[in-house]
Amino acid sequence: MRVVIAGAGSVGRSIARELLRNDHEVLLIDKDTSATLMARLPSASWLQADACELSTLEEADLATCDVVVAATGDDKVNLVLSLLAKTEFAVPRTVARVNNPRNEWMFDESWGVDVPVSTPRLMTALIEEAVSVGDLVRIFSFHQGKSSMVVLTLPADSPYAGARVGDIPFPADTVLVGIIREEHPIAPSGDDTLEAHDELLFLTTPEVEHDLENMLSPGHTVKRELDDPEP
Repeated sequence: MRVVIAGAGSVGRSIARELLRNDHEVLLIDKDTSATLMARLPSASWLQADACELSTLEEADLATCDVVVAATGDDKVNLVLSLLAKTEFAVPRTVARVNNPRNEWMFDESWGVDVPVSTPRLMTALIEEAVSVGDLVRIFSFHQGKSSMVVLTLPADSPYAGARVGDIPFPADTVLVGIIREEHPIAPSGDDTLEAHDELLFLTTPEVEHDLENMLSPGHTVKRELDDPEP
C-alpha cells in the first residue's frame, strides 16, 4: 500500500514508522525536511514542499497512492489537502487529524475526509470510559456509514448481567463486537455470557445509542455527550 503523509511532526512520523514496519510505501511531505529529520525515518521517501499546492501533490504522484493522511498541526491545511486529494486525484481513502475539537464538524465527506481523528476527543472518551460505569461513551464516528463505535462498562445492577449474548434484544443496527474482561479481549458469540463490569464495545447508530444505554444500564439515564472542551 502506498501512503502519503502530510506533516512530519511527531504524529506524522509515528504513523509513518508503524506503516514502514508493516512494509508499506510511505512518502512524507513537509516544509521542513532537514537531514536530521530525514535520518529518523531513512526508509521513507521525503518531499520538502507545501502540501496545499497542486504542484506539490502532482510531484508526489498522489493519483497513485492508496491513502492520504493529513497529519499537520493546522486544521485548515488538513482540510484543504483532504479535499484536493479527493476531488483532484481521486484518492480512495483520506484520514485527517483534527487539532481543535471545535472544528470537528467540518471534517466530513463534504471536505473529502473519510476518517477524522481527533486526539482530544479520543482522550476525553478514554477518560470518561475509565471513570463511568454504566454510561455509554462514543469513541469514534464513521461518517460514510453514519455509524459510531461506543463503549459501555456493564454495571452490576444491569438486568443483562449474567445474560447470554444471543438472548439479548439489542436495538436495531447494533452489533456487539467485543468484550473486555479482566484486561482480556473476547470476540463474543451468542453463547457467551455478559458479566458485571465487562467493557462492551458496540458498532451502532447515533439514533439508538440512548436506547442501548437505557437498556443495559437503566439507572443511568443521562447520555454522555463528548462535547468540545473549552479552550
